[in-house]
Amino acid sequence: MDFEAKNFPKRHGKRKPGEGALERRSKMDKLMGSMDILIAMAQVNPHVGALEGNLERLLAAARRARGLGAELCVFPELALTGYPPEDLLLKPLFLERLEEVERRFRQGLASIGIAAVYGSPRRAPGGLRNAAVLTEGGRELGWAGKHRLPNYGVFDEWRYFEPESRFEPLTWRGVKWGLTICEDIWHAGAPSSALAAAGARVLLNLNASPYHIGKHREREEMVARRAVETGLPVLYVNQVGGQDELVFDGGSFALNPPAVPGGEPEIAARMALFEEGVAVVRLRIEEGAPARFLPQPAPEREEAPREIYRALCLGLRDYVDKNGFSGVVLGLSGGVDSALTAAIAVDALGPERVHALMMPSAHTAQESLDDAADCARRMGIPLAQTPIGPMQERFHQVLEEAFPGLMAGVTEENVQPRIRATLLMALSNRRGWLLVTTGNKSEVSTGYATLYGDMAGGFSVLKDLLKEEVYRLCEARNAWAEVEGQEPPIPRRVIDKPPSAELRPGQQDTDSLPPYPVLDPILRLYVEEERSPEEIAALGFDRETVIRVARLVDGNEYKRRQACPGVRITRRAFGKDRRYPITNGFRAG
Repeated sequence: MDFEAKNFPKRHGKRKPGEGALERRSKMDKLMGSMDILIAMAQVNPHVGALEGNLERLLAAARRARGLGAELCVFPELALTGYPPEDLLLKPLFLERLEEVERRFRQGLASIGIAAVYGSPRRAPGGLRNAAVLTEGGRELGWAGKHRLPNYGVFDEWRYFEPESRFEPLTWRGVKWGLTICEDIWHAGAPSSALAAAGARVLLNLNASPYHIGKHREREEMVARRAVETGLPVLYVNQVGGQDELVFDGGSFALNPPAVPGGEPEIAARMALFEEGVAVVRLRIEEGAPARFLPQPAPEREEAPREIYRALCLGLRDYVDKNGFSGVVLGLSGGVDSALTAAIAVDALGPERVHALMMPSAHTAQESLDDAADCARRMGIPLAQTPIGPMQERFHQVLEEAFPGLMAGVTEENVQPRIRATLLMALSNRRGWLLVTTGNKSEVSTGYATLYGDMAGGFSVLKDLLKEEVYRLCEARNAWAEVEGQEPPIPRRVIDKPPSAELRPGQQDTDSLPPYPVLDPILRLYVEEERSPEEIAALGFDRETVIRVARLVDGNEYKRRQACPGVRITRRAFGKDRRYPITNGFRAG
């Protein structure tokens, strides 16, 4: 969302020799008893640890902001280091290099001719601070430390930072600015109210706020509460991009407090989700009146399926690109999970960077072969076929020699996905492609996957998506294609047929698991909401089924601990969010 400087009203006045535009405007503002300041929200996508690259990215955004007429450019939390930098903050060499990069950043901003507020760590008495820094003309004018350090879910800031207890606005252009950082704005009282009491006219809130479904609405509601509480306008600037399992969705905005007592707060400007960009807002400062952002058109928020889909695409794309992979490879089985994973990969990276392998065994149906080929054709990706029958037979011979007289069972079934994983990893090693796994959250939760088999890989796109949500996203993706006059990427038959791992004759998922319409609601309650089996059964679910599911979840922590990272889209994903011991004698069921 960019707004050209020419779209803003021009000021008129006789120019004096040697007088610059900012000086002329400042004099006119004083005569009129008001002042307008053009502020840029720089919604950037930093790369954790890539200090030089982040320096160039931030300076490019600052140049764009200056070209749009902005005088002040506001960047996200820890924008120079990327977020979360984790134990890089414990490495003295990293902090030393950061200080040099930060010095060059301030010089670059001075050359561009723009002031800035940006996030960076600060060494201070008592320990490291997560800071918001104000700079102009190559000089640091001051900084404010983060007071509320989150230490829950995916956050671990008490490990690295000390909380700030000073709440003093910083003065720039004769205006007192209250600088807050991310979690600070989520709490009533200090620091927001303390800054307002100290004379701040505006709150600038720097963020690295990760995505989960509906998070942008929660942010706007929370910031609205702070605006009502303090009576101050708030500029909320969030980063965008993928970092390991986290996705940052941007969605920066400017919000005004109610214009009259009892009124509603106002979204004055809003940036798009999941996209880098620079947007300029005009802040009006008038004597005897509250500061306000002048309203401008703002994009509407998207429906949940498209929001989720874009989060998955961004998470995959940034994991591939920031880690230097040339593309991805996946096993395309003819099933719904691999079809959706392939569609997301194509939309995220382009078909030329997506490679698929079909590895049929004696139990693979001809329908699955045909469906995999149809998927690949629709998506425009190459599909190689490597039958695993001969390798599978040789494994069985060796196992029979090692364990004579034992009946075939799960051991022999699991040989198949482990052979497939070996072939896929060979392609990954040889070609430099990232192996993307295709399992979903229902399977990850219950352990319905083969360790060192279909769980093997570098990244999981569907790790936080329950099976029923996989179906809904397939339907949505096909519907978007039809609206655009394109062939749906996922064949109807792939969506309609009963899911099966095809590791033995006639196998279906319901042989081992409750039907997904029963399983998924139980998993949502047990995993994401931490409800007890008795509480879940009281909601109308069969008690024995609930206990069975709880035991599957609890008994498969050892598998999940060895699984690859995947995109987080819920409040409670497997990974940083949920840290249960592997050796654990407690059984909820």
